[in-house]
Amino acid sequence: MNPKLLFWVPAALRMALVLAAVAVLWGLFGAVVALICAFCIMVVMVFVQLSYLYQLSNWLDSPHSAKLPDGWGAWTNIFSRLYRLRRDDEKSQAELSEWLARFRQAMHLLPDGVVIMDDVLFLEWCNPAAEKHLGLTQERDKGMRVTNLIRSPEFMDYIILGRYEQPLTLSFRNRKLIVQIIPFENRRQILVTHDVTETERIERMRRDFIANASHELRTPLTVIVGFLEIASTELDLDAPTRAAHIKLMTEQAHRMQHLIEDMLTLSRLESVDYPLRPERVDVKMLMEQVLRDARALSAGKHEVSMECRGPDVLGSADELHSAFGNLASNAVRYTQAGGSIHLAWQDSPGGPQFLVKDSGIGISPEHISRLTERFYRVDKSRSRETQGTGLGLAIVKHVLLRHGGTLSIKSAPGKGSSFTVNMPKSLISPVNGELQLH
Repeated sequence: MNPKLLFWVPAALRMALVLAAVAVLWGLFGAVVALICAFCIMVVMVFVQLSYLYQLSNWLDSPHSAKLPDGWGAWTNIFSRLYRLRRDDEKSQAELSEWLARFRQAMHLLPDGVVIMDDVLFLEWCNPAAEKHLGLTQERDKGMRVTNLIRSPEFMDYIILGRYEQPLTLSFRNRKLIVQIIPFENRRQILVTHDVTETERIERMRRDFIANASHELRTPLTVIVGFLEIASTELDLDAPTRAAHIKLMTEQAHRMQHLIEDMLTLSRLESVDYPLRPERVDVKMLMEQVLRDARALSAGKHEVSMECRGPDVLGSADELHSAFGNLASNAVRYTQAGGSIHLAWQDSPGGPQFLVKDSGIGISPEHISRLTERFYRVDKSRSRETQGTGLGLAIVKHVLLRHGGTLSIKSAPGKGSSFTVNMPKSLISPVNGELQLH
C-alpha cells in the first residue's frame, strides 16, 4: 500500500471518530458540554503527540534500536520504520567494523610498511612495519607532517620532484628501503616501504662467496698448471725435483677436493630438498671418531683428551660428525705444538652440550661475530698453512640450525678458545652413553 495512505487513512478515521463523539455529546448534553469535551480531547491528543516527540528527541541523542520507544496511532508506523532503519544501519556498521578490523589485521601482518597520509603529507595511520622501518609511532605522530618525521634529503627530493611512478631506494636507520608514494582518492596518499636489507646482505654474501670460491680454487689450480707446464717443457727434470712437484700438486689437488666437498656439503645443508631425517645417534661412537680424527690431524703434537657423559640424541649422525669434527680440527689447527685440546659431551639443564676447549692462539673480540661467515678468516696466512677451507664454521652453523642448536664462542688472544654447542632437550634419546678417555 502507498505509504501516504497508511498515514492519512488512519488519521482521518481517528478524526472522524472524535467528531462523531462530539456530535453525540452535542445532541445529548448541548453545545457547551460538547465543546468542553472536544477541547479536552484535543489537549490530550496534543499532549500525547508532544510526549512522543520528546521521546523521539531523546532517542535521537543516542539512537540505539533497543531503546526505541513504542508508539500509538501514526507513531506506531513511524517508530516501526525507524526501528528497521536503525537495525539495518547497525548491521551495516557491524559489517563495516568487521571489514575494518580485518583490514587492520592484514595491514599489521604485512611485512611491508604502509603509511596513509592526506594530500599535504600529514600522517593519518601507519602499520607496525612502517613504524619499524621509519621510526614512526602511530599515537605520537598522528597528525604530524611526514616530511618532519622522516629526516632524509633523498626523501625530501623525492617529495619535491613528485615523480611517484618510480620507487626510491633509501638508506635510513641502518636499513635499506624501497619507498614509493601511491596517490589514491582525491585527498589521500599511501607511502609503501619495503625492507631489502636482508636481501642485499644475502646478495652481498652470494657475490663474496663466488669471489672467494673462485680465488680459493684459482690458487691451487695455478700451482698445478704451473708445474704441469714445467713438466711438459723440461723433460729432463731430476727425480727429486719431479717428486717435489708431484707432492705439491697432490697437496693442492687435495685442497681443491676438500674445498669442493665442503661447498657441496654447505649447499646440501641449505637446500629445502634435503630435509633432516632424525635417527638415534650413538654419541659415544661419534665422540670416539671425532677424537681419532683430531689425534690423526695433530700427529702427536698436542695433548687431545675427551670425556662423554651426556645422552644420545636424535639427529643426523653424519651432520653432527661434520660439525663436531670441524670444531675439533679447528682447535688442532690453531693450537701451537705442545698445546692441549679437550673435547666434552655433557648434559646441562638447558640440554646436551658439546664443548671444545683449546690453549691455542685465541681470537680477538671483533672477529668472533663473523667466524661463521663463509671464507671468513682471522689469519689468512695461517689458514693456508693449516690447509683450512674457510667453510668449517659455516657448516657448523647450518648443521646446528637444522638441529635447533646454537653455538657460543669465548676467546681472547693468547688465552685459547672455547666453543660450546647447545642442543635442545627435545633431541635427547632415551638411550644414554657414558665414556671417559685421556
